[in-house]
Amino acid sequence: MHLKSLTLRGFKSFATATILRFEPGINCVVGPNGSGKSNVVDALAWVMGEQGAKNLRGGNMADVIFAGTSKRPALGRAEVSLTIDNSDGVLPIDYTEVTISRTLFRSGGSEYAINGTSCRLLDIQELLSDTGMGREMHVIIGQGKLDEVLKAGAEDRRGFIEEAAGVLKHRRRKEKALRKLESMSGSLARIEDLSAELRRQLGPLARQAEAARKAQVMQAEARDARARLLADDLAQQQARVESHEVDESKLSERRAAERARVGDAQARLARLEAEAAAASPELAALVERWEKAASLEERFRSLRQLAGERQRSLASAARPFHGERPEDIVRRAGRARIEEDELRARAATAQDALTAAISEREEAEDAEHRAERERAALAKAAADKREDAARMAGQISAASSRVEALEAEKRRAGESLEAAKRRADQAKAEVAQLEQDIVAGAQAEDPLTERHEANSAELSAAAAALEAARSRLLEARSQTASWEAKAQALKEALAPEDATAWAWGNCAGIDGLVRESLAVDGGWEAAVEAALAGTAGGLAAESLDSAVDALRAAREAEAGRLHLVHPGGARRESAERLVREAVAAAGLGPDRAVAAGDVVRASGSSADSIARFLAEYALARDLEDARLLIQAGAPAAATLAGDVIDREFARGGEVSRASTLARRAAFESAEREAEKARREGETAEEGVRRCQERLARARSEHEKTGAELAARDSREAAAAARLGVLRQSLSASRSEAESNASRLDALDVELGSKREELEILSARRDAVQADPDDLAERVVRAAESQRAAHERTRECRHRETEARLALRTGEERLRAVAGRADALMKSAQALAERIEREERQARRRERAAELAGRVAEWASRASAVAQRVRESAEKRRKSGEEARELRNSALKAVRRELEEANAALRELEDAAHRHELLRAETRMRYEQLASKSLEELGVEAPVLIEEFGPHRPIPLDEGVEVPYVREEQEKRLKKAESGMARLGKINPLALEEHAALEERQKYLAGQLADLKRTREDLLGIVRTIDRRVQEVMASAIEDVSERFADVFARLFPGGEGRLVLTDDDVLTAGVEIEARPPGKRVKRLSLLSGGERSLTAVAFLVAIFMARPSPFYVMDEVEAALDDVNLSRLIEIFSELQSSSQLLVVTHQKRTMETADTLYGVTMREDGVSTVVSQRLRDVSPA
Repeated sequence: MHLKSLTLRGFKSFATATILRFEPGINCVVGPNGSGKSNVVDALAWVMGEQGAKNLRGGNMADVIFAGTSKRPALGRAEVSLTIDNSDGVLPIDYTEVTISRTLFRSGGSEYAINGTSCRLLDIQELLSDTGMGREMHVIIGQGKLDEVLKAGAEDRRGFIEEAAGVLKHRRRKEKALRKLESMSGSLARIEDLSAELRRQLGPLARQAEAARKAQVMQAEARDARARLLADDLAQQQARVESHEVDESKLSERRAAERARVGDAQARLARLEAEAAAASPELAALVERWEKAASLEERFRSLRQLAGERQRSLASAARPFHGERPEDIVRRAGRARIEEDELRARAATAQDALTAAISEREEAEDAEHRAERERAALAKAAADKREDAARMAGQISAASSRVEALEAEKRRAGESLEAAKRRADQAKAEVAQLEQDIVAGAQAEDPLTERHEANSAELSAAAAALEAARSRLLEARSQTASWEAKAQALKEALAPEDATAWAWGNCAGIDGLVRESLAVDGGWEAAVEAALAGTAGGLAAESLDSAVDALRAAREAEAGRLHLVHPGGARRESAERLVREAVAAAGLGPDRAVAAGDVVRASGSSADSIARFLAEYALARDLEDARLLIQAGAPAAATLAGDVIDREFARGGEVSRASTLARRAAFESAEREAEKARREGETAEEGVRRCQERLARARSEHEKTGAELAARDSREAAAAARLGVLRQSLSASRSEAESNASRLDALDVELGSKREELEILSARRDAVQADPDDLAERVVRAAESQRAAHERTRECRHRETEARLALRTGEERLRAVAGRADALMKSAQALAERIEREERQARRRERAAELAGRVAEWASRASAVAQRVRESAEKRRKSGEEARELRNSALKAVRRELEEANAALRELEDAAHRHELLRAETRMRYEQLASKSLEELGVEAPVLIEEFGPHRPIPLDEGVEVPYVREEQEKRLKKAESGMARLGKINPLALEEHAALEERQKYLAGQLADLKRTREDLLGIVRTIDRRVQEVMASAIEDVSERFADVFARLFPGGEGRLVLTDDDVLTAGVEIEARPPGKRVKRLSLLSGGERSLTAVAFLVAIFMARPSPFYVMDEVEAALDDVNLSRLIEIFSELQSSSQLLVVTHQKRTMETADTLYGVTMREDGVSTVVSQRLRDVSPA
């Protein structure tokens, strides 16, 4: 893997599109200061994701866009594309060539792309991370990078190694896992709290669900019995309806005869229309033929004119040939061939000169290398001698310092001995005092503890009271919600339906609902509604006319049956008297029978009508009481079950749903209960508030006494801790005194030994200084010889460069002339062929002009023929249009006859409709029963009769079936209703709520288990990542340390360098650099010279490069401050890196340029735009 090319558009000084094509090996970028060399390095860092504007030598990111000059305007965007050769598959992507692009707009928007596909910055960073190229950009050593490495802390240096080792992505995975764990902990706590709350709610709800389950069984029994009774009524009524359908067949026969007459007229109309349709294509064909003839006539006329024009243009197209002749071009080709031979000879001469210059340059370089090696050997010998002297001086200095330090330590040990004795005496006195205070405190009484226990009891009582108050509040809120829901359901059930709702919203003169104007006492609502025979759910009209208008409008709108009450008539006091007398004569108490007028109060415009209607009715508890009332003389009686009996008729027998008036009474009762529950809830809320205040006061007192206890315990603990500290101090002081005494004895012995060692070292130093030395003069002479050899090498290189330029100039001129003679010969041949081709074209034009004349003559004849055809077609078209008019007249007559027949058929249809209205009155009762079936049971009438009719047997629990008996089904219904009444209040949603709550609790338990497993999985991932990072980093640090020691020894012969971890934990330890150049004892970087610091930083980075190679490295003037010797050493390292990585070096050093495989020259044009020229050096090497 290596970089193939870099394309810059509008990036910094590269305003125009610039492409740098890189080669494997060493690529050098050269040029004068300010030409834009470092912008190439910035472009590489920027396209790979650099986000810091300061790292790109700018104030903000918009500074990378070409800012414009005095001759060129600023650009709106900067774009850089980097193409990487991935033929070895290092990048984890299925492409042998990968192009990374980054675009920045001056408006602030930016885009990233991989192989032309838009992507995120993260995608590019992850793509490059496995190759050792990451966010730290350690592969790019720009200007100031060395200083950054030197100033970096131990953790920052560790970051360079981490990036090269490819562990940054593992750290990101670990950070992501830890973030998930942190967010998961809150979710886990919430789910555990919610699961506990659900378990608390499941108990009461389970009991409600059991009651609802029993109620469902009873409701099913009641529904089945009710359905069978209603199906019996429907079957009886259906038989009556079918008897009225006989007359319908006769009327249908008359309608069929009239429909036959209409069909005959329609057939004749269809036949005439078919004839007209058949004649239309023929007439259309005649019209089309006439139009085509006219078109052909016009086309032939145009063709004749076009042929004439073509003949004239061909006659005037011939032109003679003008221009250079082929013979002249042949003579020019001969002269070009002679010039080419002369240039080829000159190029051969220049090649010979270059070969000689290269040979001379190689000899000069060999001489220079020999001189350099000699000088280096002498310099090393001199340095070794200086190092020995310096080492000896250091040893003497260290021995002197050690003697002085021992003397000072002896004085300090004596002082410490006296201080330790004083501290021991003081600690002994304080221990005795504290022990006396602690014993006295333990024997005293403790009222604070008693007060705290009392406050704890009060806190528990307040918490219990608050819990009880909250229970009462929850119960009150539950009752409120239950009664409000019941009131809302009853309110919705009271809403008018069908025709009543339609008439109330669409008819004028309606005063309101009848049930809104009635008030019934004593629970007699069902009996009153039965007496009113459906009028209770109807409407009150303002007058008789309003009632008639409403009925007529409902029939026209087919809204359904409508019940109306209107004012009028006189009150029947005699009927009221008869009813009261019958009630008194029957001997029934007021709980079993009353007069309807005594328990019903009506208001509104129809109050008298309702009172008059109810005046004849007595209200009874059941049918037996009603029979007694009729026998006693009452005109009519109604029961609570909805049965009505008078002197001639009786109706009822069905078990109906709750009456409208009963629902209204239940609604008002539910509203009262809801208001009562709300008041109880407000009282409970006040109780909760008072309990909360009591709890807050109790908690405050409890915390206050607790704080006092804690403070006292803290004081006692502090005293105990102080006692322990003093005892330890006493023991330590005694131990210290003994240790200092022993140390004084040891220091006396060591001080004598060090003084003897100092005397021996001083004698050896005096002997070395007396020895004469001529190595310095030999080093100077060797350096002068090396400079002379270097100067000769430079001159030879200059002559070689001039020879190369002369050879390249001759080759360029030869390439410019080469092939020109052949090209001229080909041009002469092409010209001769062109002249011959034009002559052939002239002959073809003559033949074409003759043909055009004949075409003009033929077109004139054809135009005359087309004119005759057009005139004939026009005559036939006119006759066809006259025939069409006659057919249209016949069609109009048949359509009139058809309209008359349809009118007669409509009259018969109206008669049938009137008959249908008469039949509908007989079906009204059936429809009412069917509507009741649909409303109460949700089943269509035919389905109800089929499934629950009297012909269907009744299945029993034992699996046997019995025939339908109406009285038994009535008893079955009453038994189910009484059972439901005994169950009391039922929560109909309890089953669903309990199932849903149980399912939710199971779901939460599963989620809780999943969360815990996920937490363990994430912790496992973190541990795995830590192990992986530890393995990778331990290996990487070990390899980098080994490489650093080797590279440092090569850059500083005789020196010593190593990397040291700041901690034993490889996961968190930083990396410190210890460097000791030859002849020095210091190891801290801050104490080294500028050049030594730079070389040390280079050694650190190169060690990383060698230990964990990356596909390429970029170095921006890293050797600018190095002398020739250190430069040579660095170039040798560059050559080693070249074997495994691609190098891009920005340099001013000629020695570095000489090692390059490819040179890129960057220069700045007059308009302030950078341009690039390149040269492969292997292309200019001698063959």
